[in-house]
Amino acid sequence: MNQQSLSSFIWSIADLLRGAYKRADFGKVILPFTVLRRLDLVLADTREDVLAEKATWEGKNMDADAFMRRASRFGFYNASKLDLQGILGDPSNIASNLHSYIDAFSPEVRDIFEKFEFHAQVDKLEEKDLIFQVLERFLDPRVDLHPDNLTSAQMGDAFEELIRKFAEDSNETAGEHFTPRDVIRLMAELVFIEDDAVLGGKEGLIRRIYDPTVGTGGMLSVADEFLRDGNYGVQLVMSGQELNAESYAICKADMLIKGQDVNNIVYGNTLSDDGHEGQTFDYMLANPPFGVDWKGIRRSVEKEHKEQGYAGRFGPGTPRVSDGSLLFLLHMLSKMQPEADGGCRFGIVLNGSPLFTGGAGGGESEIRRYLLENDLVEAIVALPTDMFFNTGIATYVWVVSNRKPKARKGKTQLIDGSTFFRKMRKSLGSKRREIGEKDREALVKLFGDGEPMDIVTLLNADDKEIDRSIIAPDAPTPEAPEGGKAKRAPVSLVLTNEAFGYHQITVERPLLNEYGERVLVTRGKNKGEPQPDTALRDTETVPLTNDISEYVEREVLPHVPDAWIDESKTKLGYEIPFNRHFYVFEPPRQLSEIDAELADVTADIQTMLREMAA
Repeated sequence: MNQQSLSSFIWSIADLLRGAYKRADFGKVILPFTVLRRLDLVLADTREDVLAEKATWEGKNMDADAFMRRASRFGFYNASKLDLQGILGDPSNIASNLHSYIDAFSPEVRDIFEKFEFHAQVDKLEEKDLIFQVLERFLDPRVDLHPDNLTSAQMGDAFEELIRKFAEDSNETAGEHFTPRDVIRLMAELVFIEDDAVLGGKEGLIRRIYDPTVGTGGMLSVADEFLRDGNYGVQLVMSGQELNAESYAICKADMLIKGQDVNNIVYGNTLSDDGHEGQTFDYMLANPPFGVDWKGIRRSVEKEHKEQGYAGRFGPGTPRVSDGSLLFLLHMLSKMQPEADGGCRFGIVLNGSPLFTGGAGGGESEIRRYLLENDLVEAIVALPTDMFFNTGIATYVWVVSNRKPKARKGKTQLIDGSTFFRKMRKSLGSKRREIGEKDREALVKLFGDGEPMDIVTLLNADDKEIDRSIIAPDAPTPEAPEGGKAKRAPVSLVLTNEAFGYHQITVERPLLNEYGERVLVTRGKNKGEPQPDTALRDTETVPLTNDISEYVEREVLPHVPDAWIDESKTKLGYEIPFNRHFYVFEPPRQLSEIDAELADVTADIQTMLREMAA
């Protein structure tokens, strides 16, 4: 079944609901019924085996749960004698039979439908006299939702498209719950590439992967598919936590079908109620919400920060309350498997704010300081804009690891991937661009090589791109086409960690009285020294690689000879001015060229005016 057929099927059901349901509420019916039909098909082949085990052990007054799980071959079961086809065959009792059918599932599946509030939807469909039509549509033999005919990736795409559409219709934050597949694929390859030799080393290797904002499970599924497609022979044990009830239910259902332990998928707020306390992982992937405040959990987060310090999750500091994305990064740091046990690498998508917001000594700066001074950041990759369904802002993938290869020790790689995209034929919300296979391969290679590189873009006479190439910084620039030009810019930089650090110094100047004389401090430890004029107080940022005294002599004293530095106010800060590192100055055009162009335009306008007057 292809994606187009699936979409047509889903919206045919939406047509049935018009009038009885608001458009924004279609998902309350479509999502759980889709999951239910998929589970019903999965269990069809072993249904009789499960019922036989139930009959055998109930007759002996024993709990048949473990035996029914084994008989189903999926670790979950339905103990009802009915299936959906049988329920449809009794039109007068569809609602009551559906309730009984849901209650006959094993507990972890019942939890899924509780999160969907499915029983309430069944009653509403019964009340609106739609229950038969909806169930009949889902049982259409032309629509096969079995995993053998519709992969988890295809099903995930369908679910996420539905969630996006329904969220838009209800004016909720569309796309908050999931990440485009092209971005996830890039993240997975960035996280796994340096472990290629280890992962492919032997059959039966088990690795643990975690997503603290798991959504519908897209990141975990794509990571699993990537390793399967590469024939690595690795078994991924998947874990995650999700706050949105519908997304959690979909993820849990998908994990059930995959044969994963669904106890590893936890419902709740990751930051205030860690569902995997004490656990660590080999790999992690996450896309926390952008720019979402954490006022509601502020008390519990700050309590953990103050009382537990570095023994808790938020030891380095807390960001401003208007954006909690760095809290998720800190949470993931606490989930890293220790280096002595093999270490961990993770990828997290963040907006531009965590790179530079917050002054020296502030929460964000202290978090960056902790990351860089502990040599945890391997790379930061800038993504193209217009990549996400709900926003067109600039975003970045941070690759964080406590098992850096020797060549990367003490360094951080910056990769400008903002031009590595292709335009989509049809936009999806705010998503107008996607990372194609060649673009992804180029970005992964840049990261894998870990070397400084330049990108050269060849433009023709009409200023259209005709070719691009990635070359070493010391390589000659390719020749520009006739009438065109060759634009060269850095695309990969490798900088020492201390290159992002700075001292914020306070520059003081003396307070003068009405006679132009210095006013002296009359008491305290600074008695007899010049009193600073707060109106003239200024701050300077001195790169960590510079000596403060030399900097002051060179940059400050030549302009204000009477100035001094108040060393008690000096603060250490870290920021990552990503765009500044990749800025390339382009000289303006010659004035004569601009004048000639203006003359041509003026002549054209005068010609048109004369023609209109005639």
